[in-house]
Amino acid sequence: MKLRRERWLQKIEAIKLAEQRHREEQRRRATAVVGDLRPLRDALPELLGLEAGSRRQACRESSKPRSSELSRMSTAQRQQLLEEERTRFQELLASPAYRASPLVAIGQTLVRQMQLQDGGQL
Repeated sequence: MKLRRERWLQKIEAIKLAEQRHREEQRRRATAVVGDLRPLRDALPELLGLEAGSRRQACRESSKPRSSELSRMSTAQRQQLLEEERTRFQELLASPAYRASPLVAIGQTLVRQMQLQDGGQL
């Protein structure tokens, strides 16, 4: 009797899940103007696993707060973070490399920043 009940509950859950997926798909199709990457993500489960692993590691060890965490920060912490970003931006604008080729300079700055973050996480 318990086995039948379990199967019945599993069927109900499967039906609910299928309906939910169908509703989400309909919602995505209605807003396909922006572009829906969910089918691509579903087609590449290995990439998703790698991405999830790197996100977990980055979230754990990242010292930079997310935008949702900014609202939880104290005013002094927000001011310090904004000051660091402003200083970094001023350095970029003052560099002769930026004046010569802005896109290349921004790219190099981003690469350097990513390397610093990766070095700090290891």
